[in-house]
Amino acid sequence: MTTVLIVDDQSLQRFAFRMLLDSVPDTEAVGEAAHGAEAVRMAAELRPDVVLMDVRMPGMDGIEATRRIVASGGRSRVLVLTTFDLDEYAHAALRAGASGFLLKDARPEELLAGIRAVAVGDAVIAPALTRRLLDEYAHHLPRRAVDPVDSAEDPRLGSLTDREREILVAIGQGWSNGEIAARLVLSESTVKTHVGRVLAKIGARDRIQAVIFAYDLGLARPNAG
Repeated sequence: MTTVLIVDDQSLQRFAFRMLLDSVPDTEAVGEAAHGAEAVRMAAELRPDVVLMDVRMPGMDGIEATRRIVASGGRSRVLVLTTFDLDEYAHAALRAGASGFLLKDARPEELLAGIRAVAVGDAVIAPALTRRLLDEYAHHLPRRAVDPVDSAEDPRLGSLTDREREILVAIGQGWSNGEIAARLVLSESTVKTHVGRVLAKIGARDRIQAVIFAYDLGLARPNAG
């Protein structure tokens, strides 16, 4: 059973999410919050597996609420809901520690699949969509002149083997495990093992955080192929 805290300032939207969650046997809505401060308090009290987080709300917004929930060190993972018009907020939410985001007009089965994925520690966004988002807002990222071969810029890079660094660059390019396997002539199970080691070594919560890490250090760039 995956427990979910619904956070949205629109009561009708919260009702719709609750109806959806209650319609399947493996998810349960354990609470509702109408703004960020309430979400932070209820996440600490209820310890849900997933916090379904709106971005724009009165008072504390979803980005700050996400930051505080993640910083608390609790078990809850945050899935942010947004629209293409709010992609800049989605990027900020990912930096705050969200495990992914979906569009508010996602199909019910997509939303449920996303909640389940986040609950077990996976990223929700497809690699290609992650790349598209970061390409769109790459001008917000710090301009870095980092040589991908030089690990002196960040000690976490020095902990990676040559193969793991190659995998990190591939993740940053938005490649799926299958694409990485095909291009590097590896089995998907081997790629999955490497990805897990890379995430652990760089301290990334999930694949999305690894993409942001790669972009920040200049290992991946917009339209880099």
